[in-house]
Amino acid sequence: MHVLIIGAAGMIGRKLAGAIAGSGKLGAVSVDRLTLADAITPEAPAGYSGEVSRLARDVSDPLTAPQLLAGRPDVIIHLAAIVSGEAEQDFDKGYRINLDGTRHLFDAVRQLSQSEGYCPRLVFASSIAVFGTPMPDMIDDIFLTAPMTSYGTQKAIGELLLQDYTRRGFFDGLAIRLPTICIRPGLPNKAASGFFSGILREPLAGKQALLPVPDTVRHWHASPRAAVAFLTRAATMDLGPVGHRRVLNMPGLSATVAEQIEALRRIAGDKAVALIRHEPDPGIMRIVANWPSGFTAERALELGFRAESSFDEIIRIHIEDEMGGQL
Repeated sequence: MHVLIIGAAGMIGRKLAGAIAGSGKLGAVSVDRLTLADAITPEAPAGYSGEVSRLARDVSDPLTAPQLLAGRPDVIIHLAAIVSGEAEQDFDKGYRINLDGTRHLFDAVRQLSQSEGYCPRLVFASSIAVFGTPMPDMIDDIFLTAPMTSYGTQKAIGELLLQDYTRRGFFDGLAIRLPTICIRPGLPNKAASGFFSGILREPLAGKQALLPVPDTVRHWHASPRAAVAFLTRAATMDLGPVGHRRVLNMPGLSATVAEQIEALRRIAGDKAVALIRHEPDPGIMRIVANWPSGFTAERALELGFRAESSFDEIIRIHIEDEMGGQL
């Protein structure tokens, strides 16, 4: 199998490529070729014995997608995007990367489908930002999309395009709406949701963290490990049972910031919690106020997708995967 990961230099892309390299497989299928693409040259995953191509490309350039498809990958995993806060601050860049880049990719696959019958599996990483207020505490699988941010709008349009291109037979697509991924390793990014990770990651490393919202804020989370499993399953499962509705809400964990902090206290103690400083940010509060707090995710659960059941588990996964198992 040949797998193309677009957005391979990002956190999830790196972890997915690393998982493939570690096992030599995507799910149960052997992967003999990896194409990794991003705005910067992605790192080669350690230990992979197959063929690897690492490409620095701008997805908003119409010439990029045909280049990425030159090797006719069997599976395309489209992760490339600028994050919520940056897309809100830079309207043109958000639409250029998140919408135009997606449309260029889909159209390049369509042209190959029409000319030579090419039909890959295409997994599109969408977001729970496609939803907006007013909404129930727990969103079901038929609740309407009504995004309140440019990022959410761009993802919702991508979902509709994927649905139609799949209906027309140009590719075999599935869009998965990822929860906020927590705890994200590394340095903070421009995502408005970044503090959900920061208030845990930084204290675990003995550093101060800023909390820009009240601790009553409730949100939907899953670990990086779960995100890799979501993408792997989406890329390899039989899509027959999914039917024609090719967008799934991924399972996750609904928790308040206060519940996150209490999980941190149980695992790392009062000293870690004392490193969190509340510093309200009206801009972030305004964005977060329009995000969903929980999902039933019934379709995804029936199809075998799984996530964590407690924040203690999410924190322990971070300690195992990023801190060598030691505080």
